[in-house]
Amino acid sequence: MKLLRYGPVGREKPAIFDDDAGVVRDLSAVIQDLESDVLLDSGLDEIRRVDSKSLPIIEVPERYGPCVGQVGKFVCVGLNYRDHAREAGLKPPEEPVLFMKATSSISGPNDPILLPQDSRKTDWEIELAAVIGKGGKYIDKSSALEHIAGYCMVNDVSEREFQIERKGQWVKGKSCDSFGPIGPWLVTRDEIPDPQSLEMQLKVNQEIKQQGTTASMIFNIAYLVSYISRFMSLQSGDIISTGTPSGVALGMQDPEYLKPGDVIEMNISGLGFQRHEVVQDKPSIV
Repeated sequence: MKLLRYGPVGREKPAIFDDDAGVVRDLSAVIQDLESDVLLDSGLDEIRRVDSKSLPIIEVPERYGPCVGQVGKFVCVGLNYRDHAREAGLKPPEEPVLFMKATSSISGPNDPILLPQDSRKTDWEIELAAVIGKGGKYIDKSSALEHIAGYCMVNDVSEREFQIERKGQWVKGKSCDSFGPIGPWLVTRDEIPDPQSLEMQLKVNQEIKQQGTTASMIFNIAYLVSYISRFMSLQSGDIISTGTPSGVALGMQDPEYLKPGDVIEMNISGLGFQRHEVVQDKPSIV
């Protein structure tokens, strides 16, 4: 299944993409949201038992929201592709490098990227993410994929000066508002039998910047779920973003970081497309 959320920010409704008809159908009469127990195998099976053809069609969703609601943890893996580690001038890690993005960074798959007011080095990173269904800790690698509800695409937007040059941990450069677009779909794991064979591509202003495959990960997804669960329990709705291949601005000889008006387009095979316009952020009261 391809599950999604649509509607205004903060008022998103659950939906399902009907592959046969090529339309979005509303799931509001079946579930309240794509979160918590709905992401367990039992919750997903309940959705499967519904005759999707009987659900109302959403002709043109005004907005696709983040494909998961109420995310508890947004765990990211750094330097998980050897070519990306090399372009960053770093040695490939012997153990996974973990960091967090603030959940307030989460946005929709076509929402604008907000360029922080004092940003000089905002960068892009296409990533495959696993969304946890069945929680647990000390999860065995052999059963780790059974803990995944499904997969989605993430743009791990990163402000490199904040991340690297301004001391402290990476979280400052990873957590600005809009720096964690997820979606458009949460694709259930039965539709992605081998998450280590997916093609990835990201363009900026129609120019290909990143092109790779999840087969090139240093640590595969089953290992990452097991490894992370040694240090923190995992719960339904947690997101694990698994790293990016080479081609980020940071790795260029003459980096061309994002600026207002730039357009980012990205896709991972089977997981849909994202498109973002970069705009200048403005002060606001939250």
